Amino acid sequence: MTVTVLGISGSPRRHGNTETLLDSFLDGARAAGATVEKVVLRDINYSPCRGCNACHKTGECVVKDDAPGLYDRILAADCVAVASPIYSMGITAQLKGFIDRAQYLWARKFILKTLDFSEDHIKQHKGVFISTAGQNQAHVFDSAFPAITAFFHGTGFDYAENIVANNMDAYNGINNHPTALKEAYEKGQQTVRDLEKIKNT
Repeated sequence: MTVTVLGISGSPRRHGNTETLLDSFLDGARAAGATVEKVVLRDINYSPCRGCNACHKTGECVVKDDAPGLYDRILAADCVAVASPIYSMGITAQLKGFIDRAQYLWARKFILKTLDFSEDHIKQHKGVFISTAGQNQAHVFDSAFPAITAFFHGTGFDYAENIVANNMDAYNGINNHPTALKEAYEKGQQTVRDLEKIKNT
């Protein structure tokens, strides 16, 4: 069974440091035999959650745009790699707005009890967070992790890996980083191999 990998770029800037790092991960996954797809959030039509709580009764989002369809693709993937640069010590508005749109899945899981992810399901679905930051601070990514954790837990993924690279200002971009792109490529390969082993046991 072929492993499917979905990359989601939450950067408002095309082909910047974070998307380039994501691309390296996806290239590694593809080289390991996975079917790979990438979605760029700035190129799709969606709006933030309205907080209307209608989904608490119906399990459906009342906003008719591209977000629910993308969540369907997320739920169908074996691995999701979500990428965001660090803006103002957190993930981008584009990614946060999209994560908030998963409220209808939260409602199905915790209020309506119509959605459940078994332990076996979670083990077979891997979530990876990919990020870059301009600053050379060890804690620069810390504020991003809770939202990413909520995203993966709400969609039934084992939050398996962080692929992060800081100090981009000093390196003058990800292409000048001595190890980040190679490490992302190798982790893309390894993630697919790990999933293949799990699925074949």
